[in-house]
Amino acid sequence: MTYQPAAIRNDLPILPKLPGWVTSGSAETLETVAFRSGTALTVLDQLVGDARYGVPVKLLANRLALTAATATSKLEGRLAREADIRDAFHLTPPGEARGPDGDLLAFWREAVRVRTGSADEIAGLIGAGFAGEVGVWIDAGLESARTRGPLASCSAVLRAVLETDDRAERVACLLSDLVLARALNWKMVLPVSAQRLTKAMLRDLTIEGQRAELTAQVRILESVQETIRLARDLARRAEALRSVAPRLRAKGSDAAVDLFMTENSVAPASMLSPRVRGTSIAMTDRAARRFCDRLVELGVARELTGRSTFRLYGIVQ
Repeated sequence: MTYQPAAIRNDLPILPKLPGWVTSGSAETLETVAFRSGTALTVLDQLVGDARYGVPVKLLANRLALTAATATSKLEGRLAREADIRDAFHLTPPGEARGPDGDLLAFWREAVRVRTGSADEIAGLIGAGFAGEVGVWIDAGLESARTRGPLASCSAVLRAVLETDDRAERVACLLSDLVLARALNWKMVLPVSAQRLTKAMLRDLTIEGQRAELTAQVRILESVQETIRLARDLARRAEALRSVAPRLRAKGSDAAVDLFMTENSVAPASMLSPRVRGTSIAMTDRAARRFCDRLVELGVARELTGRSTFRLYGIVQ
């Protein structure tokens, strides 16, 4: 049987998108960044906050968690590749140590599950060493958001954390994302702050004035813009997957499709077999592999590793 790949539409008119002037790349000041970021964050808020647009928000968050893990690996001086971080997390056998790369992705995956209003969950994630300062940092960041805009809250929190510990890059980026989420009344964290920052930028942020703050805010704005592009792309890919779902007759296919809508990388041997993760639905190892290969044949998923064994699949590269 020959399968026709599901078409992924180039554009969905109902999806909010950025106006061209936001991405024009013109000369920046703190005031123009605040103005441009207001529009960009409004678009992102619409995409993730309105279910009518079809953005798979949990999948978006997990994809951003992997991006943030890769970025913070560089900030922390390890320079691990995205594929290595992904594999360390997803392919380590249960009960064995993931290593620093897998643990870093675990940190960010846990971060996107933190309730933004839960002080206990936040403190448990960042550790006791910072727990006493978190409330002060967040309050100061929210005050900056009220007076100077959401991205000012991000740079303020980054600076405050790194002035306390210049090696706490992941904590600084997480709390920046948390303050941004609170400023926008989101219930979950989307990891955007770390994506385009460098160690030099963070160092300058603690020792310089407005120029370093402007650089950090421009980079976070660029990350927000990239997140909007990703959200729109995932909405289209999710629609394509939904369109072929009725053609999938394997037992547990509905639950497996739901998993692809939430997980950036799906390991058939451990996440679909012997049971589809999060359910009591049984699926054999052979059926799991055949299901994933069927999605690839239908053009709605990709094999991510390029290997013949220990494979991972997802609807986005």
